[in-house]
Amino acid sequence: MAELTERMNPEETETAKLRIRPLTAAFILLGGIATLIIGIAISVSHGAADIALATVWEAVFHFNPDIIQHQIIQEIRLPRVLGGVMVGASFAVADALMQGLTRNPLADSGLLGINAGAGFVLALCFAFYPELPFMFLILYSFLGAGVGAGLVFGIGSLAKRGVTPVRLVLAGAAVSALLVALSEGIALYFRIGQDLDFWYAGGVGGTNWLQLKILFPWIGGAIIAAVILSRSVILLSLGEDIAAGLGQRSKFVKLAGMLIVLILAGSAVAIVGSIGFIGLIIPHVTRFLVGVDYRWIIPCSAVLGSLLVVFADLGSRMINPPYEIPLGALIALLGVPFFLYLARKERREL
Repeated sequence: MAELTERMNPEETETAKLRIRPLTAAFILLGGIATLIIGIAISVSHGAADIALATVWEAVFHFNPDIIQHQIIQEIRLPRVLGGVMVGASFAVADALMQGLTRNPLADSGLLGINAGAGFVLALCFAFYPELPFMFLILYSFLGAGVGAGLVFGIGSLAKRGVTPVRLVLAGAAVSALLVALSEGIALYFRIGQDLDFWYAGGVGGTNWLQLKILFPWIGGAIIAAVILSRSVILLSLGEDIAAGLGQRSKFVKLAGMLIVLILAGSAVAIVGSIGFIGLIIPHVTRFLVGVDYRWIIPCSAVLGSLLVVFADLGSRMINPPYEIPLGALIALLGVPFFLYLARKERREL
């Protein structure tokens, strides 16, 4: 940031300083992590049968397999909540990174075909290889996410004026609709609709410890890589000319960034299914709170994204007990109005 500040005039330098709020970011990280711990405890204790927080503590730190409540916490609720933490962080960081790399405020893995691509390949796996191990499902999910993103960016760049935010969203909507239709056709023909319903509705109810153990290194490593790449994303988000002037290899940064995005989005879809709007809401809220420095945006987005999914999952179980509202539908209630607001704002700025 020091090199960039030197090239700014005094007015631009002052504006940049005003838009970077490290104290607010530090408060969000510390307060968010504390709130997340509390949210995890509350979410684990609530369900079809409420369990006292003291019992939750005993089940986590003094597990007794002979106690049914301890089994419920360890085998069902705790993996579910921790899966929500990982999914929220993955989607939020992936889309924050994508928005910085593409300079597109509407970039979202659900809107740009990444989720639909991963879901389409998973439908093929369920149809032709129903006994495929979860590790291979993850790899194919990454592949599908890459295919979806490639189709969207390829179609969006065909126009004479090149890629624009609105054109990318329109291409993403078309490609997503096509891939979802193909997935549903496969589900009907091979009678695997019940298996795919979970992926379409989105939810962390089926998360288990094996999935978490397999995906944690991928997600953890990708988030760390995103933090390392954050300084380069700051420069790239200001324009390729500025980045090139400061000696940055933009093509390498974009390639590394998109690989991180595909790992995070593919992993999240493998756990939770097709849930959109997490990465659309959280990065914008984070940017509003902490400013334009991606060294703060990425870790803060991870914390706030985890909070959103954990509390949304808790709400999905508490609104109409003992039944659950699909997690994807609940988050969409927040995401759709937010998307319309951003689209209207983007249209005014064109």
